[in-house]
Amino acid sequence: MSHNSSGTLLGHPKGLFLLFGTELWERFSYYAMRAILVLYLTDKTINGGLGWTTEEALNLYGIYTGLVYFTPLIGGWIADNILGQRRSIIIGGTLMAIGQFTLALPHSMIDPNAVTVFYVGLTFLIIGNGLFKPNISTMVGDLYPAGDNRRDGAFTIFYMGINIGSLLAGVIAGTASAVYGWKAGFLCAGVGMLMSLLIQLFFAQRYLGDIGKVPAAVRDAANNASGKKEPLTKIERDRLKVILVMSTFVIVFWAGFEQAGGLMNIYSQEYTNRMIGNFEVPAAWFQSLNPFFIILCAPLLAALWVKMGKSEPNSPVKFALAMFSLALGFACMIGAALEQNGDMTVKTSMMWLVGAYFFHTIGELCLSPIGLSMITKLAPLRLASLMMGAWFGANAIANYIAGVVGASIGKAGPLAIFSGIAITAVIAGVLLLLFSNKLISWMHGAEGEADNNDSDVKPQPANA
Repeated sequence: MSHNSSGTLLGHPKGLFLLFGTELWERFSYYAMRAILVLYLTDKTINGGLGWTTEEALNLYGIYTGLVYFTPLIGGWIADNILGQRRSIIIGGTLMAIGQFTLALPHSMIDPNAVTVFYVGLTFLIIGNGLFKPNISTMVGDLYPAGDNRRDGAFTIFYMGINIGSLLAGVIAGTASAVYGWKAGFLCAGVGMLMSLLIQLFFAQRYLGDIGKVPAAVRDAANNASGKKEPLTKIERDRLKVILVMSTFVIVFWAGFEQAGGLMNIYSQEYTNRMIGNFEVPAAWFQSLNPFFIILCAPLLAALWVKMGKSEPNSPVKFALAMFSLALGFACMIGAALEQNGDMTVKTSMMWLVGAYFFHTIGELCLSPIGLSMITKLAPLRLASLMMGAWFGANAIANYIAGVVGASIGKAGPLAIFSGIAITAVIAGVLLLLFSNKLISWMHGAEGEADNNDSDVKPQPANA
């Protein structure tokens, strides 16, 4: 496969920054819509919301985010076997842009069918996302030959792109919605998706060369002596086992983490004192804390792994650290719930939410870019986008569980839910520490040498 030689930037192929830009605007589009979705559904005022109950809105939010993470399984398979990654991204991006602009249609044009049109828009978003999401991440891995220790650093840079998009989204869509009504927020999301498409259409050939053009299964068969698909080897089967086990833990992590868009979003709206002097902080802004902390902490954490050198933890141990961070974040939410002391009229300090988002972000950085990079190291070529889809499939299950957990807040109360998630996370972290050596042996050296000196998030010197 031809690696494009259009030069490097910060020691990485320029194609990384093209994919970074494509993903940045696509994530802007997704998070702009996500920041206002539950608020739009539950709004009963003249702003033109749909007036649903909190439980109905959180259930729909769970199903929607679940499908968004489930369809990449199908999209990954289609890209691996039929379309190739590049074409999948263009088709997916186009469908998503159509979806966002459908959501942005003013009620005056679509009443009395507002809810039907809303579902049509969501359907376009879900299908388009399935074609887009697994393939952009796999192409990042394709920029680097096997064993290239820049790969984890690349995913950390790519991950910052995701989060710059998400940071801008909460602020821009939140502000547009507050000033011009919900439909303006959806319009912002549509414009973001168009930006992503244009970057891909105009610059992909120059900076990516042939990467992502030929379906992976076709490339893989061409590499085999027989010229056909071969059965999986023992090493490949062991590595797939690692992906499976780690995916289970990922479900626990994201089920807690994803309370941010649902339960914690509503908590910030209803139970948090958001006044700074005479200014009330819009609830949607809290959605931007997580990407803000990522942009702040990702370079620091990347530098820390490098500083640790040989004593740097391997992926399973980093996953365990992620679980403990998630638990600390929910310990902050337990603090907020204790401050209310069962009285739901009490407004709690914003600092609890800020603390929760901070610890959740540290956890995310120990788990998400590390996981994406791990998939591209462990998955056999012909299953690359499919396994990336399966990884997002674990997120799908997690989002569905998150919706169920969030919707039961009325019955159990915040304290029970926050404590339950914290305890589950700690148990999961301990289990990971116990099994980490077994998982490393199943990787068969895919993570650095057998002495576990794996290079998870190493930024490269500029001349690398």
